[in-house]
Order: sequence, then C-alpha cells, then structure tokens
Amino acid sequence: MNITVMGTGYVGLVTGATLSDAGHQVTCLDIIESKINELNQGKSPIFEPGLEELIQSGVKNKSLTGSTDIENCIRESDVTFICVGTPSNKDGSIDLSYIKSASSSIGRALRSKDEKHTVIVKSTVVPLTTEETVLPIVLKKCGWKRERLGIGMNPEFLREGCAVKDAQEPDRIVIGFDDELAKKVMHEIYTKHDCPKLECSPRTAEFIKYASNSFLATKISFVNEMANMCNSWGIDFKEVAEGMGLDSRISPLFLRAGAGFGGSCFPKDVKALAAASKSSKIESKMLNASLEVNESQPLILVEMARERLGVLKGKKITVLGLAFKPDTDDIRESRSEVVINELVNEGAIVTGHDPEAMDNFSEICNIEMASSTEDAINDADGIILMTEWQEYINLDYNLIKQKMSGNVIIDGRRAFDYRRMEDAGFDYKAIGLG
Repeated sequence: MNITVMGTGYVGLVTGATLSDAGHQVTCLDIIESKINELNQGKSPIFEPGLEELIQSGVKNKSLTGSTDIENCIRESDVTFICVGTPSNKDGSIDLSYIKSASSSIGRALRSKDEKHTVIVKSTVVPLTTEETVLPIVLKKCGWKRERLGIGMNPEFLREGCAVKDAQEPDRIVIGFDDELAKKVMHEIYTKHDCPKLECSPRTAEFIKYASNSFLATKISFVNEMANMCNSWGIDFKEVAEGMGLDSRISPLFLRAGAGFGGSCFPKDVKALAAASKSSKIESKMLNASLEVNESQPLILVEMARERLGVLKGKKITVLGLAFKPDTDDIRESRSEVVINELVNEGAIVTGHDPEAMDNFSEICNIEMASSTEDAINDADGIILMTEWQEYINLDYNLIKQKMSGNVIIDGRRAFDYRRMEDAGFDYKAIGLG
C-alpha cells in the first residue's frame, strides 16, 4: 500500500520506518527540509534502538523516503497517517493547532484527486477530535462527498527505548473507524500483525489511548506513595512489590518505586485528559492526585541529599542520567530537571552525565556536563542516580569510592545493589528502601 505519514517526530518516524519494513511504500512528510534531508540520508534525528537501521534499510531499498512536497505526495498515496505533535497549552489542555494544519493540508491535496482516500489519525488526541475536528476540516478543504473519504483513528502504544519492537510486535492494535473504507484499509495495513485487533469507534480509540496512559501513570504514583510510607516504617518496598505482583489482578509491571514518570506521553496525556474532563464538568480527582504525587516525588531525593550532606551550598553533586528513562535521548518532563533545578537553587555545584541526552538537556538547563561517567563522579560529595542506564548499574563500586570525595549515594531508581553499596562503605539511600 502507498502510505504517506505526516510528521517526522518520534511517532511519525517509527510508524514510517516499521510500515516500510512491513512491505509498504512509505513517504514521510515534513515542512522542515533539514529533517527530510537527514531522513533521506538514512539518519535518524532521535536516538531509538534499531530505528536508524530500519531507516537505512528502507532508504536503500527505496520503500522509505522523505519529502517536503506534502500535497503532491498525499495525492499520489492511498492513505495518510497524521502523526503530528499535540503539545499542551499552559492550562494542560491539548493544543490541536498541528492537527488542524495537517487536516487542512490533506484536504487541499485531495481537491484534484479522483480516487478515494483514507485519513488515519495516529497522534494522541482527546475524544471526538477525529470526528469533530479532522473530518470536517478535510471535507471542507477538499469539497468531497463523505462517502469518498475514509476516516479512522489508530492510536500508538510505543514505549521509548523499545518503540521499534512495540510497533512490530504490538500487544494489540486498536482500529477506530467511522466507515467501512477506513476499517478495510487498516486491516490491510496490519494484515501481517498477529495480535488482537480491537474494532471500535474513533472516539473510543482516542479514549483507549488516554485511559491506558493515565492508568499506568496512576499506578506509578500509587506505587511511589506506598514506597514513601515504606521509607518511614522501615519496610523494603521491593518485597512489598513482589508480594503485590503475585496477584494476577495487579501484575508485577509498573510496580517499581522511584522519582516519578516523565517523557512525551504520561505527563502530557494525564494533564490533557484532566483538562478535557474539567471542561466537560467531570471531576478527575485521581488524575489530579497522580500529577500532584509525580510533581513532589523527585523533591524527596533532594531532601535525602540534605539529610546526608547538610547545607547543599557549595557541595559537589553529580546527577547520573538526564533522559526521562534509559535507551532514549528524550528529556521531556525529565525528573532530573526538577532535581537539578532544586539543587542549583540551593547553591550546589551540579555536574550531569547521560550517555545520549546531554546535548538535549543542555538546551533546558545550564550545568556542567562531564564527558564520561568517571569524570562525572570525580571529587563528588554525593551522587544522585536519576536514569537507570546499564552503564551506571554496572559501575565498579570500588572505582566510585576512589573517585568520590564523599560517600553519599542517592538512588532515584532503586537500580544499585544496596547491600553491596553498604558493604563498600557508602551512605546509601533509595526511595522505598526503608
């Protein structure tokens, strides 16, 4: 199938690369020429394991290409995926300006097309957006009768760091359709995918995405509150989580305590759903509580540093990990930013390190960046682990001890072996350790 993908951000690139790998002819569209040039050279502008290899393969066999000629490419394709960004407004509500712009471009492109066309929204949008925003704009701009246009909603469930695998081997595919054409097209696109395929309305598909992310975010905030209680009562939350996870109704997934959630999805989506429910005069106490816990959680790590180091002014503190999670360079809503800003405000001398995210983080926070982990921990009074990159977990504890001036280790992800840490003579503290 000939597919155009609007947007070469995270979702657009992964969608385009994996669909081309599945045998479709894919053109990724963007107005930024530099991003398209990079794509056509086989380069990925984001760090995501396996993505650049897929892009290179697609470009080499000519099943994947990039273009700024948006309207001509859409006109020549069978189906267009909308994968543009949906950022938050200041009040947390969703900003649909990119969705509206993409819909207008599609409508203009279809004016002179004779065959039918299908538009599938993959961007995360609040319920009714596909039916009440995208569909009317496309129809108005192209002047078509409704029956010529397929309209669908197909949410993505990609985890950064393993997005390629998630796209190629999904847990489920949600097929939200407003007509038989969109339903048929999506089943044809995903014919090789052997997983449950749920058929529903576009508004249901939109809500499934928000409900899924909000539930996982709420689970994280709940777990963090339980872990904070464990700290007070001398209980190891890791054992509590093991006991909880043995219950099949709960499962062991997302039961790790830490500094909270970040990234491009959970914070934005929970805020957007809470704002949407508020505008519909529906209370969302649990969503708001999840956000409140997440905002306060990283500050607990700063308090732990105060308890051990005393006044933080002039103390040299190393923050290991700047991306919101390992195996990505994404620093959006990173809990490291919250911790570092608080440390800097208190006069600490902060050094940061991350295997992939230092360039991105430098754009939002002005601190010293170390070229290596060893340089980062050198002469540090304390270390705060914020991202559980494997290279940090594998650090030689004796080497850390030799390099540091002090012995305080604050583990924001419960990634180190606390018994070995204590045996090595570190003053070790972690959320939920007890």
